[in-house]
Amino acid sequence: MATIKDVAREASVSIATVSRVFNGVDAVRDETARRVRAAAALLRYAPHRGARSLITSRTNTLGVLLPDLYGEFFSELLRGIDLAARRSGYHILVSRSCEGRSELEEAMRAMRGRVDGVLLMSPDIDAESLLNFPLNLPVVLLCSDSKGHTVDSVIIENCNGAREIVGHLVSLGHRRIAIIKGAIGNYDAAERLRGYRMALREAGIAPERALEIYGGFTEAGGYAAAGTLLALPRRPTAIFAANDSMAIGALSALRESRVRVPEDMAIAGFDDIPLARYMDPPLSSVRVPISDLGARAVGILLHGITHKNEHKRRRERVSTELVVRRSCGAPCAERPPPSRGAGKAVSSGRRRPSIGENNATTTGET
Repeated sequence: MATIKDVAREASVSIATVSRVFNGVDAVRDETARRVRAAAALLRYAPHRGARSLITSRTNTLGVLLPDLYGEFFSELLRGIDLAARRSGYHILVSRSCEGRSELEEAMRAMRGRVDGVLLMSPDIDAESLLNFPLNLPVVLLCSDSKGHTVDSVIIENCNGAREIVGHLVSLGHRRIAIIKGAIGNYDAAERLRGYRMALREAGIAPERALEIYGGFTEAGGYAAAGTLLALPRRPTAIFAANDSMAIGALSALRESRVRVPEDMAIAGFDDIPLARYMDPPLSSVRVPISDLGARAVGILLHGITHKNEHKRRRERVSTELVVRRSCGAPCAERPPPSRGAGKAVSSGRRRPSIGENNATTTGET
């Protein structure tokens, strides 16, 4: 295996010059840098990242801690994170951590020294967990309530998005609107429930606890919740599922029970995962720019890494968009042709004005 000494000998330069070339130092002439890289290619030499990090105090790696790795939401989120990281010359180290504070702290300790910063998505992050983070390790929270903590965060406009889509169902004449709720203790789930209740009260409809069914953000949970709702003496005429996975599970349960969607019961989800537009019927949803959510978090984290002294803590909100398709019974555009790709953020419904006034992306410091 070729070493840095072999490259220096082949290129007729010093070891220090080879090191400067591979560490991105500008004080090397272009011709010299080309000669060094040509020699390295000839010898099939690759810098040792571990040794390089000892010199530069950088690993060029970002840690990503997520509550789960299953499903289209996390797939899209990781895609956005990875693309943004690679554009800046970084790689990502991904881990799943969802069993409480002790497992989260263990995962953080395992990443210490291996990454330059961490993107953390933990639904029930608390002050004690934050205090146990290494003080010199930049952290950006994803979809977690960081209020009162000196840490960067990126959150979704969950409440306004839920308020908007439930308001849309109300505008179609629905008065008995159920919600399939997300995981207990989850920040996104709590905010979407708050938006649901807010929209009902604004329409003069009193929320009924019998119409608020737990689904846990899974397809199986949505399927079971729909069965519970169908067994009620007075069924709802519409269902808002707090994410698309639960909405897809609910659609399956409704189909098995021969309940027509949207003729007998309307349904809508949240997130607008790529699969939503290809359901039968295509699923109305609240679009979250999932890939962009990850990319934006990477941008904040990299700024914190490279501008430690000048970096100001930020709490950014990502706006949502109502996407109307056939599952709620309103007129809408047909599903996009397959050639456009399910993974692209293609608008396949009409854009409605927000029920709330503040639906634009805003940024600011905590």
